[in-house]
Amino acid sequence: MEKEMTVYEDLKWRGLIKDLSSEDLIDKLNNEKLTFYLGTDPTADSLHIGHYSTFLVAKRLQKAGHNPILLVGGATGLVGDPRGTGEREKADAKVIEENFTKLKAQVERLFGIKCVNNYDWFKNVNYIDFLRDYGKYINVNYMINKDLVKRQLDIGISYAEFSYMLIQGVDFKHLHDNYGVTLQIGGSDQWGNLTTGIEIIRKLTGEEVYAFSIPLATDSQGKKMGKSEGNAVWLDINKTSAYELYQYLINLEDSMMEAYLKRFTFLSKTEIEDIIKRHNEAPEKRIAQEALAHEVIRDIHGEEEYNKAVEISRALFSGDIKKIPSNQIGKIFSKVDHIDIKNEQNIVDFLAENKICSSKRESREFLNAGSITLNGDKITDLDTFITRQIALDNKYVVIRKGKKKYFLGEFINE
Repeated sequence: MEKEMTVYEDLKWRGLIKDLSSEDLIDKLNNEKLTFYLGTDPTADSLHIGHYSTFLVAKRLQKAGHNPILLVGGATGLVGDPRGTGEREKADAKVIEENFTKLKAQVERLFGIKCVNNYDWFKNVNYIDFLRDYGKYINVNYMINKDLVKRQLDIGISYAEFSYMLIQGVDFKHLHDNYGVTLQIGGSDQWGNLTTGIEIIRKLTGEEVYAFSIPLATDSQGKKMGKSEGNAVWLDINKTSAYELYQYLINLEDSMMEAYLKRFTFLSKTEIEDIIKRHNEAPEKRIAQEALAHEVIRDIHGEEEYNKAVEISRALFSGDIKKIPSNQIGKIFSKVDHIDIKNEQNIVDFLAENKICSSKRESREFLNAGSITLNGDKITDLDTFITRQIALDNKYVVIRKGKKKYFLGEFINE
């Protein structure tokens, strides 16, 4: 029988702890009930897969009896944190406010976590008081030695972004004073900001508080899984559908599977070891990817959306396009060549005029060979017409040339 791990042992086994502010925290995680917080800035209107593993750490701690609070930084989002690669663009205050509202609703729905906004306590802070009450306690040498600040100094850093860690440190102090928060968690790139809060609280109150950082979720190339890296997969189903999320997860490399199953699921050590064993015996079946997709999509969107994503994938694989819900067609085929259809047209002319085939002659050759399908139906009749009657929902015509080349035709109203 599998021995039950402590909270800390489980987090370490899953690879979810990088930095620890004090060894004393281990016992507190295992034996006490801490109020802790994690933060994110509302620079987008949805969390993405890079946030997901961090928020799952909060969920794990919550399951162990700890009390989570999410800080969505309406104030810090206006300032911008150093990335180490260059200055962020100045944020639009209205957009930040709108994003906060959407993120708050998303987090409460997905994770059931209390959400606060640091703009609420910073909006009336006097600048002189801020410098006097907090700035006097953090040394500039301390700040410039933090990794992201140090890296950005060479290319230039604004005073606003340089001040970010001090603002985050004050957040910790505010939450400590008003909510009894004694622990902050966050991505490993935030370690300097996390420890600044510990420093401020220690100097102002003499009390000991704690932090631990979580290794960043990375793709197979070691790049951060986040929107700023250009490979964002959103948790909002209207931005990344369950099908798109399924395709993303099912196509992840075998080498990442054990780490991802530990990080992104609540499966036990025995269950993960069994999945990896069966996967390694028949990697072509993608057993580990299927398990990962099931756990993640079910957690984010529910079992029904997972089942729909699987059905759509199977329909595409088999060519049975008609089984795909019409409201999913546009999103699924958003990255293929798009054709506006204004009038009904003969199939031979349609293929040639829209560059699906290089000429009418090639159109006829592909049709005669049975290499053209419309909405999953093989077309061999040269007199076939593209009409609204054959379109899905009187709107979409999915054209496949050969085995893999897809085009999306859409009837438009003139």
